[in-house]
Amino acid sequence: MNKKEKLLTIGQFAAMHGINKKTLMWYDEIGLFKPAVINPQNGYRCYNYHQSPILETILLLRELDVSIAEIQHFMKNRSAFNLKCLLDEKIADLDRDIIHLQAIRKTLYNHHQNMVTLLTMDLSKISIVEKEECYLITIDIDKDISFEKEVEMITAQTAKYQLGRLHDASYGSMISVSSLLKNKFDDYCKLFIEIPSLPQKNGLHIQPGGQYLRAFHKGDWNKISLRYKEILHYAKQHNLVLSGFSYEKGINENVIDQMEDYITQIEIPIHFALV
Repeated sequence: MNKKEKLLTIGQFAAMHGINKKTLMWYDEIGLFKPAVINPQNGYRCYNYHQSPILETILLLRELDVSIAEIQHFMKNRSAFNLKCLLDEKIADLDRDIIHLQAIRKTLYNHHQNMVTLLTMDLSKISIVEKEECYLITIDIDKDISFEKEVEMITAQTAKYQLGRLHDASYGSMISVSSLLKNKFDDYCKLFIEIPSLPQKNGLHIQPGGQYLRAFHKGDWNKISLRYKEILHYAKQHNLVLSGFSYEKGINENVIDQMEDYITQIEIPIHFALV
């Protein structure tokens, strides 16, 4: 007899597929996967090698969270076309899950980097850092827009880009360098939302990659103008040209209770002036 025609006990067949034999007994009871033979004398279930691909298909679908009812329906209508359709659906689901997990990982990484910055920063220091290009959702604002209206606009944008939770993104504000050079330190023109994964990037604001001046301000925003004056002085001393926008965001909101402990990170694109 061909070895592949030999019968295996339920224990042997279960061990071969890395499952408990009670699972096979349950599959038999619900009519999902029957043994090849049931010994009439002792009622023992036996399986053959040729049943392995069918069981592995069932186990794969279960691993993909396909319901028992769906698998039963497939098994009763088993065909290449039906399996292809079922796998198409599950691959699409898996792709969405992967994108979501990648976004969560990037969010966690950003929070982690903020905590590293908090633990190692010198609040008085102004430094030059390298940043990668990224895409931001932006909302135009001016001094006449109320806080309630800003919240409403942020909510609308997060809904538009299907952002599930607020913690899935970073938020901040922007002020143009031209305003800073005119000493208009409260002339904020945009709010920004940075979402880790954006399938559609057309029409978004590009925060350029390259070198940035980075500084920090502790406390509320009433005295942030003093920090900007220090930044402008630093740039002049080091022959740096500021460009584009200043990007502000809080980096310790989730670990403080009082506004006086709030730390704003300020980053402004730079290049060295020609001399």
